[in-house]
Amino acid sequence: MSEATPILHMLDPRKHVSPFDVNMAADAGYKVIVPYTNVEIPDVTPLIQDAIFSRPPDYGVRTGFFMGGKDAIVALDMLDAAQKAMVPPFQCSVFADPAGSFTTAAAMVACVERVMKNKLNKSWKDVTVTVFGATGVVGFASSIIAALEGAKVRLVAHRGVDRVIKSAAVSKERFGVDLEPVAGETAEQKRDIIANAEIIFAAAAAGVQVVSAADKEIAKKLLVVADVNAVPPPGVDGMDLFMDGAQLPGSQALGVGALAIGDIKYKCESGLFKQMLASDTPLSLDFRHAYALCKTLTGLA
Repeated sequence: MSEATPILHMLDPRKHVSPFDVNMAADAGYKVIVPYTNVEIPDVTPLIQDAIFSRPPDYGVRTGFFMGGKDAIVALDMLDAAQKAMVPPFQCSVFADPAGSFTTAAAMVACVERVMKNKLNKSWKDVTVTVFGATGVVGFASSIIAALEGAKVRLVAHRGVDRVIKSAAVSKERFGVDLEPVAGETAEQKRDIIANAEIIFAAAAAGVQVVSAADKEIAKKLLVVADVNAVPPPGVDGMDLFMDGAQLPGSQALGVGALAIGDIKYKCESGLFKQMLASDTPLSLDFRHAYALCKTLTGLA
């Protein structure tokens, strides 16, 4: 392992790089962290090559790039552009986690899987997953992870079904998964969806309640519901932030709260940064690698 100074370059299409991710990277061991804002995909190649050619090849593993932002597809495209920009033996490690969504999604899926396995003796192949907030970054990544694991996944459209149809098409093209778009724009449509749901991922925007007290009364098939929203009101009525497989009040379903998920998410993001620092070969990390680590963190692997 090279003793060169560990440097992390953080690329973000937005005005600011996330302070959360900066702190995570510093605590994981990066000594120099450089933010780049308003980055577009064509900028990635020259930035990568400027970095890799500035250091001898054995320093490559001590150079990292982090792809942030709030758009999952843009982050994945930046990751792809970075991989294509490598000129072996001049290479570096890259890690995409826009808005912390990939590690959050991976943590949510793993936490729910642990509850299903330990308390219900079920796997993803046994259930249908209903995703609220499906066009958001967490909803996008969690739906693909669950589908890759064998679940049947439904994407709920609360504002125009065309958006989730597009998300399903992108997921099919890039990852080979079949996701079912469903219209949930009216109260009647939403109640029908919840009445037939087995697993719910509540990944809507902060402060938006997905499952109300009245919804819980009709959710007779619901087994597990996970809520990533830590901002009041909770995304699921009655959900405690620390709930990790306990029965949800007013329901027979088991709940997984935002801070139970957040604990695994935090360890996952930190862990992936540490993997980059410890590796003897350059790594390229996305939500699939995050999920693999979350399975280890939750005792599933």
